[in-house]
Amino acid sequence: MKHSDTILNQQVQRLYKLNLYRRWLSIILCWLTLGSFSLWKLWGEFKLLHEHFTWVALRYGLAFNLLPTLSLFFCIAITGAVSAWHSSHTIRNLSPKEKIRLKNQLKKIQQLKPSHPLRKWVCSSAK
Repeated sequence: MKHSDTILNQQVQRLYKLNLYRRWLSIILCWLTLGSFSLWKLWGEFKLLHEHFTWVALRYGLAFNLLPTLSLFFCIAITGAVSAWHSSHTIRNLSPKEKIRLKNQLKKIQQLKPSHPLRKWVCSSAK
């Protein structure tokens, strides 16, 4: 393996980590905004369900609070999607298709100005 290949693989790994951090950060922000809004709006329903839980009460509690319900399900859905994506890459490593996509993205980053923060973080060889 050439020295340039190892540098390229390191840069691809840094770009993958950057994408991973960005996705988890967006999930955290989603839970802090939409998730807290949903839980705050559904708090009365949760108290009622705690006292008298029935599936009908749960259904109507969610059906009559549509916006908080959709926000909560959105947060749950993207958390599950990113968890599945992350565990897939953890268990099976990156697929060849994903590596090609990251290499193409890396080429675009390398065309940015040298002072661009993304290029400094991904393309620096000091790490």
